[in-house]
Amino acid sequence: MKNIRNFCIIAHIDHGKSTLADRLLDYTGAVTEREKQDQLLDNMDLERERGITIKSHAIQMDYIHEGEPFILNLIDTPGHVDFSYEVSRSIAACEGALLIVDAAQSIQAQTISNLYLALENDLEIIPVLNKVDLPSANPEEVTDDIVDLLGCDPEDVIPASGKTGFGVDKILEAIINRVPAPKGNPDAPLKALIFDSVYNSYRGIETYFRVIDGSIKKNQQIKFVATGKQYGADEVGTLKLEQVVKKEIKTGDVGYLITGIKAAKEVKVGDTITDFANPTTDIIEGFEDVKPMVFAGIYPVDTEDYEELRNSMEKLQLNDASLVFQPESSAALGFGFRCGFLGMLHMEIIQERLEREFNMTVITTVPNVSYHAFTKKEPDDVIIVNNPSDLPDPSGLDRVEEPFIKASIITKADFVGQVMSLCIEKRGQIINQTYLTPERVELIFEMPLAEIVFDFYDRLKTVSKGYASFDYHPIGMKKSKLVRVDMLLNGNTVDALSALLHADNAYNIGKRICEKLKELIPRQQFDIPIQAAIGAKIIARETVKALRKDVTAKCYGGDISRKRKLLEKQKKGKKRMRQVGNVEIPQQAFMAVLKLND
Repeated sequence: MKNIRNFCIIAHIDHGKSTLADRLLDYTGAVTEREKQDQLLDNMDLERERGITIKSHAIQMDYIHEGEPFILNLIDTPGHVDFSYEVSRSIAACEGALLIVDAAQSIQAQTISNLYLALENDLEIIPVLNKVDLPSANPEEVTDDIVDLLGCDPEDVIPASGKTGFGVDKILEAIINRVPAPKGNPDAPLKALIFDSVYNSYRGIETYFRVIDGSIKKNQQIKFVATGKQYGADEVGTLKLEQVVKKEIKTGDVGYLITGIKAAKEVKVGDTITDFANPTTDIIEGFEDVKPMVFAGIYPVDTEDYEELRNSMEKLQLNDASLVFQPESSAALGFGFRCGFLGMLHMEIIQERLEREFNMTVITTVPNVSYHAFTKKEPDDVIIVNNPSDLPDPSGLDRVEEPFIKASIITKADFVGQVMSLCIEKRGQIINQTYLTPERVELIFEMPLAEIVFDFYDRLKTVSKGYASFDYHPIGMKKSKLVRVDMLLNGNTVDALSALLHADNAYNIGKRICEKLKELIPRQQFDIPIQAAIGAKIIARETVKALRKDVTAKCYGGDISRKRKLLEKQKKGKKRMRQVGNVEIPQQAFMAVLKLND
């Protein structure tokens, strides 16, 4: 056990985590020449296309240091704030962390929040200064920044380059010398923590775990504490590039387990695995339940696919524990699910994975956040509003509270003005402004979560020319003046397009949605009014004009009254058609509402 080291790699987006992981694998000989490729651990198509890590990936390396063999378990983690739950789970399975900082970009918002996550779990932090081979690198200054942040010695910061492989030997030495060996009692009953799981269509569910006490053997009878169910360990092994089957996984090691479980509900991330005959008495504290930030409805395009969509979502939830969903129905779209995501990128990824991995075509409604409403009758009873249609009638409403966040934005000094005006436009209040260096400023804002859901991050990157980094955490609910804006097509409310908006923005946004829908809804034989309404009051209207057939074409010359008679007849037909006609809403219309600023 004293020769096992478990560590993860944490950093801001694009600071080179996955590339550095490649070099570590090369250096320890964990991959052969033939298997080598860039970002080796990012094995999902989506990760390769977008060049980002979405899932944490665990892999084991063997390394001989001064004649002694060591086992190193590495977990590569994502950098985006939308996948921070993946990072927190990976950290729980480790004793040490490589904190990577880009030598050109210095410390960013996500670097700091991931560092705090690691420190909360008492991990040994090894600072690594990556990308020192870049012409724009500024190693001395960034080293000083890291020393200020961590309070370590400048000698502790390891300069390295994930591209060229410079400094990799120093990193491995630091891991062996500075990361503590796992603690645990090999003679105690089995106790292991589940930190991830994957669905395999041939072998059922593969569970990834870290052994805390005891050991797990092949064919051992085990039980999962949360569900209390008993299984036989059909296969255990370690995670190299390919899975390597072992007879036993000992204390402190990381491995995978196949028990032939088919139902997704039976495996819960953060659960404890223990021996069936001789269970452990103290159970591992699981992870705190994830708090979704953004809610949206996901509906199958064809209502018959509802059950299939449910199965797909359950399988996806295994692999992405931060997805939460519950059934709901909508008048416009039939049956579907109200899903909670950690952010807009997360929502986009889930939608793409449903389409790719499960061949499901889905419609996503306008995302919104979760509000608290209070009625005049019972002002102390909270009504949780995840869907705008759950909002009680305005006449009986006492107040509505919305979630606020504390946002930390680190940007170059030149862009402070633009960033501030963007935040104020989004109803933010500035709390603090500190100069980290003469060039870089940290701004702390309090703002409503609803305002950052749509396009805040994209616009922040635009106004700061890509320099600003952004991180946030929730600080609770505050009272707000909110109204529900309903969209009516041909006089019928389309519940999937309703939105809860701040009263000051309602008129403006309602008008813009109407204009956007006018472009997207195809013309019919009759006029289609598109209206935005608050309660019974119409606040904006656009009309999609009717296609009109010229019925008077065959009357050349002759009396005007004859033409008029034909036009009147046509008008009656259109009126009747309008009463029975219904309007199809194209899929782009739901998505266009998100991109109002384009």
